Amino acid sequence: MPGSGLGLLATDLDGTLLRGDATVSARTVETLGRVTRGGVPHVIVTGRPAGGCEPFFRALDYRGLAVCGQGAQIYDADRGVLLSGATLDRRGARAFVRRLTERIGPLRLAVVTSGLSAEFVVSAGFARGDEHVLAPFRAVRDTDELWSRPVDKVLLRHPELSDADVLAAAASCLSPDLTVTHAGPGMVEVLPAGVDKARGLAVVARTLGVGRAEVVAFGDMPNDVPMLEWAGHAVAMANGHPELKAVADEIAPTNDEDGVAVVVDRLLGEKGALACASTC
Repeated sequence: MPGSGLGLLATDLDGTLLRGDATVSARTVETLGRVTRGGVPHVIVTGRPAGGCEPFFRALDYRGLAVCGQGAQIYDADRGVLLSGATLDRRGARAFVRRLTERIGPLRLAVVTSGLSAEFVVSAGFARGDEHVLAPFRAVRDTDELWSRPVDKVLLRHPELSDADVLAAAASCLSPDLTVTHAGPGMVEVLPAGVDKARGLAVVARTLGVGRAEVVAFGDMPNDVPMLEWAGHAVAMANGHPELKAVADEIAPTNDEDGVAVVVDRLLGEKGALACASTC
């Protein structure tokens, strides 16, 4: 919104914009609608692959560019076109998995395949509870099947160790062409080096002609830390990880309490009504 200091609104999806049941509230839809009608781009920045975001884009009537796959993909939601993507070297990723297995024992693995037809493919024992509701997956019996197609990222779980322990062990086994992040409970993810949400969001902001000081960003997990550190105003969700809260400028109510809408409505009230920006 011109003159408001809010030039771009960036939001994570899971644990942030979406409620715990992976739906979006009517209040959130209404608030985001007012933001975009007032001339402020809303950019989704998510770990989900672009192809898996379509139900959420429809629910939000989402337009424009999105940052998907932890920053690996830039997607044009208007045209349904993947503008850029970063793919893992499968040989290097498999060698990493072998090193990590030697260090901490057998892992439960999953991969996200590349492109707009991306699949979430999981090995035996990876899935927990009703996770298929939040992210549909295809299970395979033989882990070799995980590597049958190009992949964008690998997800790691251990039957006994905590996410923090898996993350630390993974970091110690990385080769220079890989990076690791913690995206959610049971979601330790291995990605191509240099991929993170901040870099993806910076590309979109530059494309839209918005400076980082004008960006307000929301997130809930450590994979959102680079984005929040880059943004002009950083907001962590009350349900978020302590690591994220430590770098935030403020804490929003939880995702189930419409935390994004609560903070955005307040910011708009402080900066001037969107209705005025679009009509004055």
